[in-house]
Amino acid sequence: MKKILALSTSRADWGHLSSPLRHLRDTPGLEVSLAALGAHLSPEFGVTVDEIIADGFEVHHRVECLLSSDTAQGMAKTIGLATLSLSDLFATECPDLLLLIADRYEMLAPASVALAHGIPIAHIEGGEVSEGAIDHAVRQSLTAMSHIHFVPTATARKRLLAAGEEPWRIHQVGAPSIDHLIAGDSASEEDVRSTLELDPGVAPVVVAWHPTTLDGDIARETNPFFEALEEVDLPLIFCFPNADAGSREIRDRARAYCDRKDSATMHVNLPHHLYWGLLGCARAIIGNSSSGIMEAPALALPCLNVGRRQQGRERSRCIVDVAADKNAIRSGLEIVCDPGFRSSLEGMTHAYGDGRAGERIAAILADLPEKEDLLLKRAIPADLIPQVPDWSSRS
Repeated sequence: MKKILALSTSRADWGHLSSPLRHLRDTPGLEVSLAALGAHLSPEFGVTVDEIIADGFEVHHRVECLLSSDTAQGMAKTIGLATLSLSDLFATECPDLLLLIADRYEMLAPASVALAHGIPIAHIEGGEVSEGAIDHAVRQSLTAMSHIHFVPTATARKRLLAAGEEPWRIHQVGAPSIDHLIAGDSASEEDVRSTLELDPGVAPVVVAWHPTTLDGDIARETNPFFEALEEVDLPLIFCFPNADAGSREIRDRARAYCDRKDSATMHVNLPHHLYWGLLGCARAIIGNSSSGIMEAPALALPCLNVGRRQQGRERSRCIVDVAADKNAIRSGLEIVCDPGFRSSLEGMTHAYGDGRAGERIAAILADLPEKEDLLLKRAIPADLIPQVPDWSSRS
């Protein structure tokens, strides 16, 4: 039996990881275990490990590492705590392969530990770009440390090839979060409205705003965003920001807004099936979340993407990009909330796959080369990599 250990740090990656795991646990010859760490175990973020169990999965390992902090130092120390704990876990469990996903900063810990222990790494959703957050550097680091890459799009595959990764290691499979939308795993509109106490016929606007972690001052983009919302007279549903430095300031601003506005509510954690159902009956999604870039296009849902957090990601025509400027945000809101804009999206396509990513990932992991072949990474010769202009002298 080939032992695969998968890791999930928060609700941010669980909605993507659950589809591959569902297929992996039904694949002969594989013994799959799951470790939950970080925000999953935190009451402050809704103890979302319970959602994993509610989805029918067993959590084999719980790794406490998230500091009750709201600073960059807290993030750095969380990585350190996770590294110490995971080193003990890997030494005991001795997995044949580590399965990681996306770009959360906590993922640097298991990748580093696996590298030291000589454990091959399979990484999902490499090759993406989000230039306005540290997520981008994390994702690139995970790519360099990983041995098998499951990328969502053709463009992501090209980026990994340009980085010198061997072609046989790169598999374009789509984004696993789309699997659930295609499979109909979302809650019904009736359940969404009943659970969230939404009035019949009212289409809410989903707000997903996270810290722009490359900004020294969290208020730089957060202030104009909330200033623009003050003039909004629509039902808004706020999602909790991620466990990054600056998240508490955003949560406090959102709570204060909801206290002033009867039509606005905030939720610490929405189970994924409920969240996807909410997107299905929403008027639009606004903010700076990757959900607006990846999942919204699969539903032809208008998205107002604000600021630079998701800068560089592939775009679909349902996405309207604006700077973090009060007037620009207000103008963008008028566009995405216009029924005519929504009608214009009918029949649109997107780049993030056909809903079979989890199935493909499981099939590929079941038929991998031997460990020694995986660990020995060879770079593509530099003269075979497409040439790019030399910008070193650019003023």
